[in-house]
Amino acid sequence: MSVVVTWVTAPGRQPVASTVETTHEPERDLMPPTTGTGVLRRDEQHLQERLAWSARAVDGVATSNEQFEKWFADRQAAQVQKVDRIPFADLRGWSFAEGTGDLVHDSGRFFSVVGLHVRVDDGPVREWWQPIIRQAEIGLLGIVVREIDGVLHLLMQAKVEPGNPNGMQLSPTVQATKSNYTGVHRGRSVPYVELFREVAPHRVLADVLQSEQGAWFYRKRNRNMIIEVGPEVAAGEDFCWLTLGQVQRQLHIDHRINMDARTVLSCLPGPAPDEGVRTGTELLHWITTNQAVHDVETQVVGLAGLPGWHRSDWAISHERGCFFQVIAVDVRADSREVSGWTQPLIEPHAVGVSALLVKRIGGVLHALLRARIEPGYVDVIELSPTVQGTPENHAHLPGLIRDQLRDLDRIRAAGRVLYDAELSEEGGRFHHSRSRYMIIEVGDDYPEREPDGFRWATLPQITWLLRHRHYLNVQARSLIACLRACVD
Repeated sequence: MSVVVTWVTAPGRQPVASTVETTHEPERDLMPPTTGTGVLRRDEQHLQERLAWSARAVDGVATSNEQFEKWFADRQAAQVQKVDRIPFADLRGWSFAEGTGDLVHDSGRFFSVVGLHVRVDDGPVREWWQPIIRQAEIGLLGIVVREIDGVLHLLMQAKVEPGNPNGMQLSPTVQATKSNYTGVHRGRSVPYVELFREVAPHRVLADVLQSEQGAWFYRKRNRNMIIEVGPEVAAGEDFCWLTLGQVQRQLHIDHRINMDARTVLSCLPGPAPDEGVRTGTELLHWITTNQAVHDVETQVVGLAGLPGWHRSDWAISHERGCFFQVIAVDVRADSREVSGWTQPLIEPHAVGVSALLVKRIGGVLHALLRARIEPGYVDVIELSPTVQGTPENHAHLPGLIRDQLRDLDRIRAAGRVLYDAELSEEGGRFHHSRSRYMIIEVGDDYPEREPDGFRWATLPQITWLLRHRHYLNVQARSLIACLRACVD
């Protein structure tokens, strides 16, 4: 038979479509081998072959790219959302707690905005105070996959969030806090959530706790899951089956794939780790050493009277007018579990930058990761992209991040840009939080020697680290999902 697939011939080049003659039958060679009882065989090599086949099918199988774009446009037109900025006094179900001044929900659930006092032993600023989101419950981010016509497909959701700069983005099959999927909001149930709560172990492809932004969340974690289902699971109205290649293609479009989908995609299983500049044991030793030697003291304090921050009727903002502010919004949406609500959001003051430098060392692609301290991390440090920061926030501060941001244009001009898009962060908690994400392949002139606090790691080594919790931060995970879309 003939199968039309698109082969990515080299990083940074346009995909080339071709018709491939194949003699195998998809039902025999691509469908997962089973026992006599229909239980899926979890063979790592076979799974890699199935994922690779799905990644090559960038023109679609169950849904063509043209059909997808029409479906997405239809969902954008159908899902109406109106978001208005309001004063804190107009929040419904939210209030500033007596004594502490913390911004809390009447139910005691969802999340709260509290104050944090931070002391660190490294960096240009060693002590500060800030508002931060505290959300103790663990959310669920899950993608359902199934085979259609012999090719793995991902069930993606068209979802509007109040903080998205463009309204609708592609999200995981399930994206919900525990308060949402247990019905604290008294709204509609979350579709497909029971598939994850009652999944058989042999159908789990990935299951790991990962962090969110350590600068804005205090020890927040989500359960990132990927599970495989059978043909009994169909796509609902706001859902669409796409191949991995189609999803990866969407990653190149500004604000198309949301942060939660990117982090789950980064957790897709990959090949066994190879040896690079560093062995896996050396990388783990370096990470653990950084977690053990750095002193980071955090103390949750009241939001009222937070040094350096001022609360007005409309915002909680820094006295210098930088970093971020806490605002309130009124949301009206016809496609969510509830049709209307109010809530606080964090609004950054400028566009961030997250850049990953990659280099071929001994013919093997390596990425340069940094051990980064953020006050909200559970384990003191996580690995971040090579460069991560907001130029306006670091312009007045001496140190590495300011110098990196200033030098990035030169590095970009001298290297080869594999990826460059503006992506937004989690729209359920942040208002128009945008960052320019870049992957730059540097040449032989870029030093192989690792600066203090940095390590080279291969993509299989990073994939291996992502099987474990709290090693890579959410910005790095987004870039790893994008890197696979460039080089796989």
